[in-house]
Amino acid sequence: MNTPPYSQFQATLAITRASLKSIFRSPSAVIFSLMFPLIFIVVFGFIGGGNISVDVGFDKTSDTTNVLYKILAGENSGVNLVTYPTAAEMTADLKKGNTAAIISILPIDNLKDGKVKVNLQLCDASGRNGKIFQSQLNAIISTVNSMGTPIADMKIQMNQPTEIKGRAYKSIDFILPGQLGFSLLASGVFGTAFVFFSLRQTLVLKRFFATPIKRSGIIIGEAIARLIFAMMGSMVIILIGRFAFGFTLIHGFTTFLNMIALSALGLIVFMGFGFVVSGLAKNESSIPPFANLITMPQFLLAGTFFSIQNFPHWLQYVSYALPLTYLNDAMRKIAFEGAGLWDVHHQILIVVLWGVGIYLLAIKVFRWE
Repeated sequence: MNTPPYSQFQATLAITRASLKSIFRSPSAVIFSLMFPLIFIVVFGFIGGGNISVDVGFDKTSDTTNVLYKILAGENSGVNLVTYPTAAEMTADLKKGNTAAIISILPIDNLKDGKVKVNLQLCDASGRNGKIFQSQLNAIISTVNSMGTPIADMKIQMNQPTEIKGRAYKSIDFILPGQLGFSLLASGVFGTAFVFFSLRQTLVLKRFFATPIKRSGIIIGEAIARLIFAMMGSMVIILIGRFAFGFTLIHGFTTFLNMIALSALGLIVFMGFGFVVSGLAKNESSIPPFANLITMPQFLLAGTFFSIQNFPHWLQYVSYALPLTYLNDAMRKIAFEGAGLWDVHHQILIVVLWGVGIYLLAIKVFRWE
């Protein structure tokens, strides 16, 4: 009687099924991957629109010699003046909600009333940010005009703001991609680290070695199970955000699929961090410190809750070194701006480079026994 050849494919599927069952039976996996992000989404969904960006488009033909420009360009103004190559690009960013407003400062006209004229463009895509900046600008102009100094000879007048129509940018459009990224990061790092450390400590891996299955089959089986679970969680998060709080999916189902594809890439990269942690950990109690060392800086600094532009400039350099920053940015561009995967190839490339680097490190430190 001929014994059928051992099937690596069937063995990998068996490991996938077993691992998937263990994930669904793990309360911590459900809490970190689904419940925490959903709680934050619900909270911020009910809060409504928030102050997301401090960027203001600045017409490069503006007069930069007057006091108003100096105040707005100052470090303590709370405004980041952004110039663009063309006016069309600046207007496009305003319609996408990437800037709070567009300001143009016209040179003083001595032939008429001797006043510096200020033009302001607003768009509902920036939520309350534009109105807040308008109020701030009015206060600055009022202060300058009332100063008892030679500056008083140069009055500033703001013309009636121009309203540009655009998609309303709600706080959920910022918060949901960040929470989705956090969910993937937590699942990839904590889930992978604890699972493989436990398999090693309980000698399950050693028992696997007594079977004909290849070691790559063990890794792939566990990865597929975690990928399935995480993608199910991502779908739930996106759909609840969309139908309960009006999360923007600009191109509908196509945007949804692009976000799922990005989620899969993010999880695969973050699992590499989990392999590194499981390899470095000497005991189970040492896993949380290692894992938190990786996840907490990204959770706080990668634009999960607040725009990176709100951070000091020196801290922004740290933010732009984190892979979650680029995953979050790509998610937001795809969901709200309607970008395709190729349009965010820069962000994807950086995430992939992080993945290559972290898996090379994982190969060095990962231990089977």
